[in-house]
Amino acid sequence: MSKTATFDYDGPRWLGQPVGLFYLFFTELWERFSYFGMRGILVLFLVAPVAGGNPGLGWANAEALALYGWYTMLVYLAAIPGGLLADRWLGQKRSVMLGGALLCVGHLLLAFPPAWAFYSGLTLIILGVGALKPNIAPIVGGLYRPGDEQRDVGFTLFYTGINIGALLASLLVGWVGVRFGWHLGFGLAGIGMLAGQAVFIAGQKHLRGIGEAPGRQAVRGEASLLRQVYRQRAPLAVTAAGALLGLWLIGQGQVGYGLLSPFISLAVAVGIVFYRNANRAERDRLLLAFLTFGLIILFWGAFEQAGGLLNLFAQQKTARLLGNFEVPAPWFQSLNPLYIILFGAPVGLFWLWWKRRGRESFSLFKIGVGAIIMGLGFLLMAGASAQFESRGEAAMFWLVLAFLLHTLGELCASPAALAFITKLSPARYASLMMGFYFAATGLGNKLAGVLGELAQHAGELQVFAGIAACSLAAGLLLIAMIRPLKQLAHGAEALPASHFEEQEGFELADTPDEGEEW
Repeated sequence: MSKTATFDYDGPRWLGQPVGLFYLFFTELWERFSYFGMRGILVLFLVAPVAGGNPGLGWANAEALALYGWYTMLVYLAAIPGGLLADRWLGQKRSVMLGGALLCVGHLLLAFPPAWAFYSGLTLIILGVGALKPNIAPIVGGLYRPGDEQRDVGFTLFYTGINIGALLASLLVGWVGVRFGWHLGFGLAGIGMLAGQAVFIAGQKHLRGIGEAPGRQAVRGEASLLRQVYRQRAPLAVTAAGALLGLWLIGQGQVGYGLLSPFISLAVAVGIVFYRNANRAERDRLLLAFLTFGLIILFWGAFEQAGGLLNLFAQQKTARLLGNFEVPAPWFQSLNPLYIILFGAPVGLFWLWWKRRGRESFSLFKIGVGAIIMGLGFLLMAGASAQFESRGEAAMFWLVLAFLLHTLGELCASPAALAFITKLSPARYASLMMGFYFAATGLGNKLAGVLGELAQHAGELQVFAGIAACSLAAGLLLIAMIRPLKQLAHGAEALPASHFEEQEGFELADTPDEGEEW
């Protein structure tokens, strides 16, 4: 993954912040506008009838949710080669430029009806997000000297832009897509990305010397690591088994899973090498990190129902009339960024107050609390499903309250999980562990799609109740096991974490500098 580059920035400032920050702020705002705008109407476009005033592709719900799961997973997984691309060849700044260009073309292709334009657009968006997302945050970090007290303020402003972009996208793109046409909605998202790219180009003079292409002495640790994988029996056996399973799945017609299998087996093999190369304390911490990756998969598998199953539930089964106005279903997607803007700071202050009172503040405790709150949100959705089954429609307040609980759960669990991974990771593996973080998030998105498909056969009430039960059980079990889990951390909570914590599930914090002590 792309490493943070720290530079001595002596350029002009505005409101105490480097001017370049505000160009990056608006670049990310418009990039998130384009991504969340498209994401908010994607499954609705897929299931819309092929005939009528606003035609779509006419897919079944299960087919749409399957595509949604694959697409959102690949968006995250593409960030891994995107980070390596910047580390080894292009540098962070050029990678962001390339990613922005791919996103502009990809989003604008979706504005056209032909099937080739749709699939080509999705592919370019995946590649564009992969090149842009892991590299723009480290450029922000490069604007500040080590120890600059304005750094955290700068990242807070940066992530405020993310949530403003997501909020505006859900409202504007959602309204245009539902009211005037899906392709016009996709086109509006593309115009947002064009604005972001224009801002980034205009800000180049304020980003000189930051995120430049690496020299010829680029890091070769990944190649050395792969050699270890293929020289040791256990990792080699795991990768071989994954490759054989992949070939069998492809033979059964499961091409997607067949291609995914070798990737997962390689990640497991690399984890085995990490473990074998570690000392005793590092091994215990790695075990905790791998447990946290599992929790990340489960958490995002539940949370990412937002853009898929919950989106369809809002469209097809929720009474959305307010007087004579019908609330567009994509507008419910705006609740998450709105709640983050409203409650992000209060939740952070609560945990600070909680810790200062001497109460339990271990990261896995926060993740457990977040899982419990998430489970309560899905209990509400089970209630919404029960109301639909009895009355033929569900009230809007179920979704409004469920999104509130899901966001509060995210604010507890997501920043804690990311910071915990950065503390547990041995410094020599920090970048690849961030790659694992992205991979776990991507697999969580794929799990979300699988659960959405399951709901089309087993029933939404059963799936919502099952997610609630699993989330509550996982959270309670984590809290009950805090003491032995804490011992495995070997004091990792006292180590420096990344320089900032995320407030939106997709974002990657910058990794510590190579010389920084952990």
